[in-house]
Amino acid sequence: MHSGELAHLAGVTVRALRHYHQVGVLPEPERRSNGYRSYDVHDLIRVLRIKRLASLGVPLERMPELLDDAASDGGGLLDELDAELAAQIDRLTEQRELIARLRIHDAPPDVPPELAPFLAIFAAAGLSPGLARIDRDQSVLLAHLVGEEGMPSLAKLYQRISATTLVPAVAGIAKRFDQLGPESTQRDIDELVDSFVEAFGPLVDEFSDGSEPYDLTGSATLFDQYTADVLNDQQRRTLAQLEATLDK
Repeated sequence: MHSGELAHLAGVTVRALRHYHQVGVLPEPERRSNGYRSYDVHDLIRVLRIKRLASLGVPLERMPELLDDAASDGGGLLDELDAELAAQIDRLTEQRELIARLRIHDAPPDVPPELAPFLAIFAAAGLSPGLARIDRDQSVLLAHLVGEEGMPSLAKLYQRISATTLVPAVAGIAKRFDQLGPESTQRDIDELVDSFVEAFGPLVDEFSDGSEPYDLTGSATLFDQYTADVLNDQQRRTLAQLEATLDK
């Protein structure tokens, strides 16, 4: 039979047959006088065995030892495959759980699931699209910088900020911050900084006492680069003044 017939009988493509030849799991048969390869039933059986092994997840490079060694029962390889599949199932189960958590809060798929509930609260508080995007971006960056070890502490901070009693203050300060622009005065900035310190100063002190399992001091330039691109001059001045005030 020619390659097309073999491919049809085995339920594979001619391209797959060529690939099997290239990687060495299917020996190339002799060619007829017309230049076409000539296959027989033994080749068909070997292709069917290759398909069966592939369906179990056996990589092509591991197949020759199973296809050519009649004494090999593949027990060790099956144990390896079973362990790999178990690990994949665990990963997929975890991914599904993360997706479910994001769906519950109608959160974008690129935000940290641990922070999704709190970002949803901030979004529902009426943040402008621009500030919501900044909030999301900085949360993604923060989650990466603190790592898995620091995530529980970061989530605790977000939980405290999104408490029912603080959400109105968050929304009000965010709205005033969003409105800062060329017409804003130094008094506007001073009053906004004072409002922030009054509302969140104790919380900032609580989470900046050195007990966190992460250190972001070396990451300040990353946030500076980000805010330089997305905030106007008055907003950046406000953040700088706020940082100086909290450091006193």
